[in-house]
Amino acid sequence: MHVVATAGHVDHGKSTLVKALTGTDPDRLAEEKERGLTIDLGFASASLPSGRGVAFIDVPGHVRFLKNMLAGVGSVDACIFVVAATEGWKPQSEEHLRILSLLGIRHGLIALTKVGLADDELRELAALEITDRVTGTFLEDAPIVEVDALDGIGIGDLQAALDEMLDDTPTATDHKRPRLWIDRVFAAKGSGTVVTGTLTGGMIRVDDELTALPFDAQVRVRALQSLHAERTKVGPGNRVAVNLTGVSHDQLRRGDVLVKADQWHVTERFDGRLDVLASLDHPVTRRGAHVAYIGSGEHPARVRVLGPSEVPPGATGAVRVHLPVGLPLLPGDRFILRESGRGETLGGGEILDIDPLVAAAKAVPDRSVERVIAERGRVDADHLFRLTGERREPSVGRWVVDPDTLAATRADLDAAIADAGGLGLDLAGLDDFQRAVLDTIDGIELDGGHVRVADAVDPLIDHSFIAELAASPFAPPDPTGVDRAELRELVRRGDVVEADGIYFAASAIDAASKIVARLLADEPEGVTVAVIRDAWGTSRKFAIPLVTHLDENGVTRRRDDLRIAGPRLPDID
Repeated sequence: MHVVATAGHVDHGKSTLVKALTGTDPDRLAEEKERGLTIDLGFASASLPSGRGVAFIDVPGHVRFLKNMLAGVGSVDACIFVVAATEGWKPQSEEHLRILSLLGIRHGLIALTKVGLADDELRELAALEITDRVTGTFLEDAPIVEVDALDGIGIGDLQAALDEMLDDTPTATDHKRPRLWIDRVFAAKGSGTVVTGTLTGGMIRVDDELTALPFDAQVRVRALQSLHAERTKVGPGNRVAVNLTGVSHDQLRRGDVLVKADQWHVTERFDGRLDVLASLDHPVTRRGAHVAYIGSGEHPARVRVLGPSEVPPGATGAVRVHLPVGLPLLPGDRFILRESGRGETLGGGEILDIDPLVAAAKAVPDRSVERVIAERGRVDADHLFRLTGERREPSVGRWVVDPDTLAATRADLDAAIADAGGLGLDLAGLDDFQRAVLDTIDGIELDGGHVRVADAVDPLIDHSFIAELAASPFAPPDPTGVDRAELRELVRRGDVVEADGIYFAASAIDAASKIVARLLADEPEGVTVAVIRDAWGTSRKFAIPLVTHLDENGVTRRRDDLRIAGPRLPDID
């Protein structure tokens, strides 16, 4: 399926042409039929002689409805550019052509309409003027097909030319990331909320869970329709009507968008390349009431020119655009910039960066994935895909890492490990990325919660404090003068046991347990703390923490004022 837009000046026969091609009148509003003037977007579809399906979006030609025209051409593959032989090239012909060019449309043909009302000379003059006007544009080599929809003249030729053009027009690519810019919202009797749009990026299915942005409503696809037929799934590049549950039709509007939330980065600002129209009589600056057209939406925008303070007519510059709402954008998306106060199109171009980090005064945006990585140092691979649309394999852990950042992180870790000496660097002080980088460093070893140089001497082997504790097992000395990091590691290793702020040798715990076991062998009904204290030959200061430790570890259990055997009481030798 291809989606083709009509474009051209008001009253040049766009809607009549679509009706002749499809049998459907795209002017659906009563006011449009009464006035004979297209006001809003119209939709129709047909099969060409080749059997190829094509959907048409008929856009308004009048300048007062330009925003509706812009809403319809954001996701089309090609265009039929309409010029009436009776009137020739007109102001909206020029503006529509510039807008199509700025949106990156590269395929189209030209319909010279109303030829039944023009003599040979008038038709020839109109064709010559068209050729002159489209020179240097994407329509430069496009065929000019003479038609008169009311008399049926040239419709077969137009269908054949359309078929030939679409042979060379790429179809939408399935990136597994569906996005549907909504161009129409209504309530269908018996069905509820229905939205329409041109689906891009991926497939949607009945029962899919989607998010409607920027309203941020969680919705479910109840039913799908494309080409007037019910579908269970619809692929990218198709016009589609989506019946939604979870949201009322009055909560959505044109310009909103349906996506799978976990696949997109939602942004309120972007950097882009702005191609300024040569026909402007002034440069583009940050001053003015700017409006940005993205997808099918119209958004008031604040614009900052990057680098110089202005972009002259006919020139290309970089701009940072701030939006009032968050949108799911991607580098390569197109935008149009207008100035509402003057009622003129300034230009448009390509979105380059959807999450700019560098200050506007220094930013030099492009679509380079390497730039995005370098500015951040490291990026989660899934997040990088959302930011750029390109998939890169992680280089460290789950991150894609800039080489300079990786080298600097390795150097910092090497220095920290060396400074930590034989005890090693405490992993608790590292973040997830630093821990992942450790896996890329040779010549180190992990020991519990520390990492050290592989051949480093362990300073805790035969530590003097252990000997001091063992020399006075039940009245141990205070750890004054012992390095706190070493003390924590001795406790972690189990060489030293901490009980209520007092430190005991592990061997003291074993000895204390065996003494209590012998006491309970003689007094199985239980013994008091005072009896245990005397057996240990210590004071209450040390006995209470030590008895509490034995209770907590199942060696003993407390019963009133007595201690009885616990499940881990050791056997008597």
